[in-house]
Amino acid sequence: MRVGVFTPLLSQLSLDGVLAKLKTLDISTVELGTGNYPGNAHCKLSMLDDSSALHDFKSTLEDHGANISALSCHGNPLHPDPQRARQAQEVNRKTVLLAERLGVPVVVDFSGCPGDSPNAKHPNWVTCPWPPDYLDMLKWQWDEAVAPYWIERAKFASDHGVRIAIEMHPGFVVYGPETLLRLRAIAGPSIGCNYDPSHMFWQGIDPIAAIRVLGDAIFHVHAKDTQIYAANLPRTGVLDTKSYTDEKNRGWIFRTCGYGHGAEWWKEFVSTLRMFGYDNVLSIEHEDSLLSPEEGLTKAAQFLNDIVIREQPGAAWWV
Repeated sequence: MRVGVFTPLLSQLSLDGVLAKLKTLDISTVELGTGNYPGNAHCKLSMLDDSSALHDFKSTLEDHGANISALSCHGNPLHPDPQRARQAQEVNRKTVLLAERLGVPVVVDFSGCPGDSPNAKHPNWVTCPWPPDYLDMLKWQWDEAVAPYWIERAKFASDHGVRIAIEMHPGFVVYGPETLLRLRAIAGPSIGCNYDPSHMFWQGIDPIAAIRVLGDAIFHVHAKDTQIYAANLPRTGVLDTKSYTDEKNRGWIFRTCGYGHGAEWWKEFVSTLRMFGYDNVLSIEHEDSLLSPEEGLTKAAQFLNDIVIREQPGAAWWV
């Protein structure tokens, strides 16, 4: 297990500056955005058609002794606006091709969310089974939009030696273990998840117990925490639509690792990941509205480096 960083929080720096900064935190693994919601500050898809830029990019990584855990293009490839859907899909397609060129095994994306019909203008996320219109809509979404796209895209990724890690996030059709495994059953084993425990906490899902449900479907892991505010939760519930910066009135907010749950929890999280076959990267993602990116990154790196070092598996005494 090693600690990495999802670099959009350092988008004001060049790639060279990012890698130099992370080296001071004993981190040499990065997850790079290529477009859509993360942006592409440190990894340009135009390198596919520019061998010189691709060479320089690889040289920068080599000079710093750095490696890439994943390329990320979180978007909505099923958006009911055809132009927005095509844009997200094309970024994903090119990201898969660039991952192949770079030898990066994983591309991270969202599942997307369609509308309620072919004529919809906005995504429509179904959260309950009644009135029955919602189940009719959900069936249409999966049968007519989700399955056809992801069956094709999963095969495309597999043909290029890449796996796609879907980040489970409310607002999209894949938002928890059950929906992730449903998509995986439809599209095949090249579809798995980018596992972010912070998204489980605020849905009331125990992230450690969910590892046992997901098993080998975990391809990549984000390191981010959530703090639940019990005083507000009876009023807001978990589907809280207030701004993330309205912290004092929300039922929960995203936190830097260690600010929602302590070291004992994170040690068990790391240990359970290993138990079920994941021994790769914990990629720090900063979305803590109470800490600056600089402070959040530094604290998360120190916190997780200590846990990962202390939790490194060793030989048993009887071996």
